[in-house]
Amino acid sequence: MANTTNTITLTEAGFDEALAAHPRLVVDFWASWCGPCRMLAPVLDEVAREQGDQVVIGKVNVDEQPGLAGRFSVRSIPTLLFFKDGEAVDTMIGAQPKAQIDKRITALKG
Repeated sequence: MANTTNTITLTEAGFDEALAAHPRLVVDFWASWCGPCRMLAPVLDEVAREQGDQVVIGKVNVDEQPGLAGRFSVRSIPTLLFFKDGEAVDTMIGAQPKAQIDKRITALKG
């Protein structure tokens, strides 16, 4: 798992370990060929820089980790899954504005 600015790359092998290690985790399911995914990436990097003490951003490349996409029934990308204490508690599909992502992260803190 590469870690830069509170962003980690997740694989099937380390996913459950990452869930256990990070009480608040936002997982971005993406692919390199996906235009909306490329638009969302800098937004998530900014969220990670601003809220890294509150939440960790995990990235799952669906082409490299199809098992994880299947495990969480991800059928459209980008999909953001919001985890609190190891449980998926919220989902966002499609490129979303930063304000909406921030709002969902604030809900995770409650």
